[in-house]
Amino acid sequence: MTLLAKLLKILNSDDSPIQISLAIALAAIMGLTPLNAPHNLLLLIILLIVRVNLPAFLLSLGVFTLFAYAVDPLSESLGYWVLQAPSLQGLWTALYQSSFWRLLGYNNTLILGSLLLSLALSPFIVIIGRLLIIQYREKLLAMVNKSRIALWLKSGKIFNAYQQLQA
Repeated sequence: MTLLAKLLKILNSDDSPIQISLAIALAAIMGLTPLNAPHNLLLLIILLIVRVNLPAFLLSLGVFTLFAYAVDPLSESLGYWVLQAPSLQGLWTALYQSSFWRLLGYNNTLILGSLLLSLALSPFIVIIGRLLIIQYREKLLAMVNKSRIALWLKSGKIFNAYQQLQA
């Protein structure tokens, strides 16, 4: 119940659609990769510097972390394929000679594959998320607020939770 209230609060907030969709994309990168991966520290710094919707990030992080378990086999296969590509062997050897790149753990198939997958999906998440939020605010928000279901929900627990979150 409170998850739906948080989602409604995010969608109805004054934040721009790009701020919300960027938060979702950053959460996708962090959620689809192993949480203890070193690049996630850089993502946290970016999250704190760039103005994004923090509740959208946290909610999306939970969703993408759960989704990551389903795509881990694909991510690991992608990482293995990239690490074993003959044309990239020289690059991986040169990077592994540096202690900085070794620290990042990109020789791990899951870390590399999930990072590549999440980076490939991120632009689409930003664009599609922005468009969906704009469409929701322009077309559905007024209709949802006037519907019988919304009136019924406003009298129940979800609306009370939503009101408490706004306070």
